[in-house]
Amino acid sequence: MNRNIANAVAAALIGLLATPVSATDNYTVDPRHTFPVFEVNHLSFSTQRGRFNKTTGKISLDIAAKKGSVEITIDTASLDMGADDWNKHMKSEDFFNVEKFPSMRFTSHQLLFDDGKPVAAEGEFTLLGITRPLRLTVNNFRCAPHPMNKKPTCGADIAATLKRSDFGMTKYVPGVSDEVRIIAPIEALKD
Repeated sequence: MNRNIANAVAAALIGLLATPVSATDNYTVDPRHTFPVFEVNHLSFSTQRGRFNKTTGKISLDIAAKKGSVEITIDTASLDMGADDWNKHMKSEDFFNVEKFPSMRFTSHQLLFDDGKPVAAEGEFTLLGITRPLRLTVNNFRCAPHPMNKKPTCGADIAATLKRSDFGMTKYVPGVSDEVRIIAPIEALKD
């Protein structure tokens, strides 16, 4: 009987050793290389763009298990339209209302993978105190040692489209388009 128990324990240990171990790696967003940009049609004349200069966040990845999470916070007061008076107008109650809502946030606990790489993140986006589902596409994903600082780094280009009216930002719709495209380079260093 002891031999049967020993054989069972040995078989269980062999099974555990043969099972691939999943490991979650945690990353901190590099604010010097992560700048969300939004694009909106302006009165059917042109596509106008604004950028946010302060972004923080955490990313967890388990490539083997095809799982991960993302938490990104954007400082709305860091909005940069390229002109002081335009910045002031966009930060007002008409648009981002930065005094009342100092940040926007995207969170996801559902990353979608293709061929071992994340290609999308399904989560929730909070703007002006309203939270709605949002899907980000992930392009050009890559993890490798950074050539300058040698730290493990992951990066990608992300994109999403939303309707600003879904978040209560309705000033000048439809002249200034309701549809807003968000694009951002993102880089994150392993903790």
